[in-house]
Amino acid sequence: MKTFDSDGVNIAYLDEGEGSPVLLIHGFASNVTFNWLNTNWFDTLKRGGLRVIAMDNRGHGASEKLYDIADYGAALMAEDARRLLDHLGIASADIMGYSMGARIAAFLTLAHPERVRSVIFAGLGINMVRGVGAPGPIAAALEAPSAGEVKNDAARSFRVFAEQTQSDLRALAACIRSSRDKILPEALAKIALPVLVAVGTEDVIAGSGPELAAIIPGAEALDITGRDHMRAVGDRIYKQGVLDFLARRP
Repeated sequence: MKTFDSDGVNIAYLDEGEGSPVLLIHGFASNVTFNWLNTNWFDTLKRGGLRVIAMDNRGHGASEKLYDIADYGAALMAEDARRLLDHLGIASADIMGYSMGARIAAFLTLAHPERVRSVIFAGLGINMVRGVGAPGPIAAALEAPSAGEVKNDAARSFRVFAEQTQSDLRALAACIRSSRDKILPEALAKIALPVLVAVGTEDVIAGSGPELAAIIPGAEALDITGRDHMRAVGDRIYKQGVLDFLARRP
């Protein structure tokens, strides 16, 4: 992976393929490898004639680890994405974010709509505006001596996943505790570019995809049939839906 300086923070990224650029933003406790490479998203999009760019969010993967909650938050992380486009000399790109990455993509779209050709909110439905839940139990699980000592099932699943991705647990705890600025429905209703909302039909973390799409004028909803939050990521319905969406957008 290559790296660049994002206002003093070292950010790692991959840039492969040729054609119209697509920027991928992964979810919490994940990274480029787990979210996009292991699920064959890079190969899928490159076969579709696209240039595929993906970054490890700050505190994740090969990017710099930070331990102050003030160094995180979706609005701040969206600026990392914007600076990556600047670094690569890309005026605008299609943006796809999964879970936390969808939230980051929303902040990027609202702050810099001229940099976004289209946006795909994946793994995050109506809970983008309602909120996913309190961060305290997840942060506590990440800081626990071991996953086995975590009693909360949902929080323990995040700890187990973070260990699978070989993440820095202390950095993730700071990230999850960071500023959680609300995304208001009225702000989403002002988005005036192509939007796809792709959510697993069994995804209780994300909430309803069609409900979120209904807030955004002209947005399309893609149901990833029978998939929950973790298993939707590499699903073929999701991949084909994204390829079809990108082929249709102006």
